[in-house]
Amino acid sequence: MNEQLKKFLNEEQDPKAIEKVMSKLSDLLMKNEEIGYIAVQKKPAITVLPDSIVVTNKRIIICQPKNLGLSMNFTDYSWDEIESTVVKEGILGSDFSFVTKTSLSVTIEYIPKVQARKMYAFAKEQIDLLKGVSGSTTNLAVEEVDTEEVTSFAEIMPTQSTSFSEFSSMDADKPLNELSSDELFEKLQNYKKLLDNGLILQGEYDALKKEILSYM
Repeated sequence: MNEQLKKFLNEEQDPKAIEKVMSKLSDLLMKNEEIGYIAVQKKPAITVLPDSIVVTNKRIIICQPKNLGLSMNFTDYSWDEIESTVVKEGILGSDFSFVTKTSLSVTIEYIPKVQARKMYAFAKEQIDLLKGVSGSTTNLAVEEVDTEEVTSFAEIMPTQSTSFSEFSSMDADKPLNELSSDELFEKLQNYKKLLDNGLILQGEYDALKKEILSYM
């Protein structure tokens, strides 16, 4: 398996599904378009032909196999079309959903939680880039189905007055390798908020993000 495929198999994605999607996408990517992450559906029962979600620096692509895997349907949505993105976490996985500015709702069910969170994080970064250009008011949220709580992105962030030194001291007595996936994800989002508020530099955020993702 080549290195290009290996980098998308960090969260137990189905290798055959990833390979098939990558082979089909090779002719669909636009100039300067790069794949950021691929999440693969994992239903409770054996799924021979799972759906996949691909996020690039330009769009979200839904990949749905058909004709016993001999062909595939692709539906794409550019980031400036997307109004909101939500991850609903349940016992058997997560639903990754987004709503377009024309009120079209798209959902892919049974995405493993870690994969869904990685998709969420990547989507947030793309939306933030878009907001910096056009002032978009796109919102993202994570919904915990089993607790019936909806957490907006703003609610899990420190306030703008929080300094980097103050935040760095949080959980200082608890190493990253002892944090749960939920805690790691929250920490990553908090660092992103600090970056957005200009309290840390891009290089600092990139280093912190790389370290946190290595434990997720």
